[in-house]
Amino acid sequence: MPRVIVDCAMYRDGRRSQAPKDFSDALDEARAGGDAFVWVGMHEPTEKEFEHVSQEFGLHPLAVEDALGAHQRPKLEVYDDSLFVVLKPVMYDEATDTVTTGELMVFIGDSFVVTVRHGEGAALAAVRHRLEHEPEVLKHGPTAVLYAVSDAVVDHYIEVAAELQSDLEELEAEVFAPNVTDTKNTAARIYGFKRQVLEFRRATSPLLQPMDRLAFGSVPFVHDHAQPFFRDVADHLTKANEYIEGLDRLLSDALAAHLAQMGVRQNDDMRKISAWAAMAAVPTMVAGIYGMNFDHMWELHQRWGYPVLLVIMAVMCLGLHRMFKRRGWL
Repeated sequence: MPRVIVDCAMYRDGRRSQAPKDFSDALDEARAGGDAFVWVGMHEPTEKEFEHVSQEFGLHPLAVEDALGAHQRPKLEVYDDSLFVVLKPVMYDEATDTVTTGELMVFIGDSFVVTVRHGEGAALAAVRHRLEHEPEVLKHGPTAVLYAVSDAVVDHYIEVAAELQSDLEELEAEVFAPNVTDTKNTAARIYGFKRQVLEFRRATSPLLQPMDRLAFGSVPFVHDHAQPFFRDVADHLTKANEYIEGLDRLLSDALAAHLAQMGVRQNDDMRKISAWAAMAAVPTMVAGIYGMNFDHMWELHQRWGYPVLLVIMAVMCLGLHRMFKRRGWL
């Protein structure tokens, strides 16, 4: 088998069994029994590597093109012989405060499941392992796999949203700290955080409509009795979207508060500068009048003219300082 095939197995009555090496034989055997299906998991296949699988399972060319090209929005497409679902798993790196998204495509049809994964995250080994320990769930066939994969992806959305909420609380504490000097870095962090939330929203918001179709509509290759389970996934997805909308609003409020604080600080600085400039203007004015090379000064020939003038300037400066201090300018 190609190296991109991470796992391939046949499941009969909810229990794993060795699948034939040829996909056609495996599919025929699964359909003949009526209680079995084949699950093929792939990671970043090339067009040539995926061609054999797509031909054997009869996958639609448009869905195959989407699965190979990646960079798709979450969606659900119904074709004659298969159902195609695109999910975008989300990963959050606390060290760099970045949200990254992978892509996960799921094909389900008559007695088969094909999953195609792009990116480093969203490995399905844990989902497969959990399902293999729940044969009562797995015996429901491809529908159970689609539910388990969707549930795992959406539940991780909530975990990532909780981590973002924790980091946002730290950022808010920094914004409202009394002595923040590096205002440029704070504003840059807020903008960067908003970009991560936007990336998160691109993964979750478009998935609402596909989950609603699975939860409340009749979709081919999905059992109607699975609708309550997909409704649970849709409910968790709604919760995740509410988390994200709340984060976005809080970030906007934090940015507005930060800009307001910067304006207040600038006003305080301007008042202080104006106060010191006013105090410096007094001796400058007096010195400008009496700074000529006259004899003793103070209306020319008075011996105590200079000392008296210096005292007057000091008194005026102290008076201005006291007035500005009383008004809160200093």
